[in-house]
Amino acid sequence: MRTNPRYLKPIAAVTGSLVLAATLSACGGSIAAADEKVVTVYSADGLKGEAGDGWYDKVFKDFEKQTGIKVKYVEGGSGEMVQRAAREKTNTQADVLVTLPPFIQQADSKGLLQAYTPQGADQVSGGDKADDGKWISVVNNFFGFVHNMKELPAAPTTWEQLLDAKYRNKLQYSTPGVAGDGTAVLIKAMHDFGGKEPAMEYLKKLQANNVGPSSSTSKLAPKVDKGEILVANGDVQMNFAQSKSMPNLGIWFPAKEGGKPTTFALPYAAGLVNKAPHTENGKKLLDFMLSEQAQREVSSVGGGFSVRKDVKATDANAIELAKLMDGVEVFEPDWNDIDKNLTAYVDAWKSATGS
Repeated sequence: MRTNPRYLKPIAAVTGSLVLAATLSACGGSIAAADEKVVTVYSADGLKGEAGDGWYDKVFKDFEKQTGIKVKYVEGGSGEMVQRAAREKTNTQADVLVTLPPFIQQADSKGLLQAYTPQGADQVSGGDKADDGKWISVVNNFFGFVHNMKELPAAPTTWEQLLDAKYRNKLQYSTPGVAGDGTAVLIKAMHDFGGKEPAMEYLKKLQANNVGPSSSTSKLAPKVDKGEILVANGDVQMNFAQSKSMPNLGIWFPAKEGGKPTTFALPYAAGLVNKAPHTENGKKLLDFMLSEQAQREVSSVGGGFSVRKDVKATDANAIELAKLMDGVEVFEPDWNDIDKNLTAYVDAWKSATGS
């Protein structure tokens, strides 16, 4: 794993509008389905605003206005969305899948994605897209933690501090292997502690303070804001957006005792679903999400980072995000290794924590 300084510059924002899909059409790849003015998105949570003011909310509303194509939206944990798409493989419901690594790689390995190069893809760095066109990042993001600034004014600085008895039943992180940010806890711990074994030793100790599993990371921030728990995992984009309506939410990055705070890029990556019922509409939505206008709103609306190299965000959110990332070392995980060994890592975590 290596430091990747290009991620330290601010980029654009993320905001969203979505329509909950009550029922999903099962029209397969029929001509009628191809002509239907609808596109179905399966996505990891985080880009939809609690009050309908997120990047998805804005982008989907603008997309529908411009194209007349209605967006049907279903969200859940990163792994959950991939599992759902896999279950429906013989009767595909989704057109676009958006999830975090390593689950986007997992979706590809399961044959769930088809190649498509959206307009604007040439402005996205090579590490943020698949070489074969199966997926591309639409919003850049970083892993982090949150704390309650009222009950815990000074954020912890190290992993070791979280072992203190004052965090007993006041700390929670989402489930590795199910939630993208939960899996990120394993990835960062293995990096910071220098390998799987020392990371599992630490997480075994941390389990004494852990409230318990959570399939969705987005549900943890409200608990932190209310003071039900003091610390939880999350990601910069989602938590930054949530902090606008959750005044007690503060973002921080754990360090190993004696080391520097670290994080890594955890982008929202999108792919066109294989045998999608509305393939052409899915392509149009991917084009739209990567457009300059949508990417300029990633920071200003959604509190995230644009994936386009030619979009230089200067809005107030982008400036605040740059300050937040200042002094934090950004490393680059070996995603191929994680994709290959994810089950083994999750099993090791289950064994260590008794989960």
